[in-house]
Amino acid sequence: MTEKSEIRKEVRRRIAEMSQQQRNDAAESIFARIETSERFARARCIALYASLPDEVPTYDVIGRWSADKRIVLPRVEGEIMRFYDYDPRTISRGSFGIDEPEAAEECPPSQIDMIVIPARAFTPSGVRLGRGKGFYDRYMSLPDFRAYKIGVAFRCQIFDALPFEDHDIKADETLF
Repeated sequence: MTEKSEIRKEVRRRIAEMSQQQRNDAAESIFARIETSERFARARCIALYASLPDEVPTYDVIGRWSADKRIVLPRVEGEIMRFYDYDPRTISRGSFGIDEPEAAEECPPSQIDMIVIPARAFTPSGVRLGRGKGFYDRYMSLPDFRAYKIGVAFRCQIFDALPFEDHDIKADETLF
């Protein structure tokens, strides 16, 4: 078993010990901090993710922010991840059991001002350990991608150090 897989396994165990109320409270605190930031105020287009049960919940904030901001969500297409406009009427279960936008307009990477990213683990300085498929690293490596990157996680997902490779993309900020 690799170090990365051991960390992922430990994080799954830690999150499983959290109640739904603890998860919701963490999400409320994290997203309240984002909402009061100057970067959020200036952002016109924000990339979010449709949360899985073991990730910081996003469904409330997707709905809330979409009233004033352009919200885009990822859709996995083979080995590529692209972001599409959020429209609750177009959401369906997609790759890996994640809700994804269907018949929606693709958002070019250059139009995203802020991206909120999940991971299995983070360091306070933004090093992230994803689920192992590299979708976010590849997307955030695109030449036109310039968004401010905010990693969000539960406190139990924060580590002092994580394995880091040349192709890994750090978050600009980690909130937990």
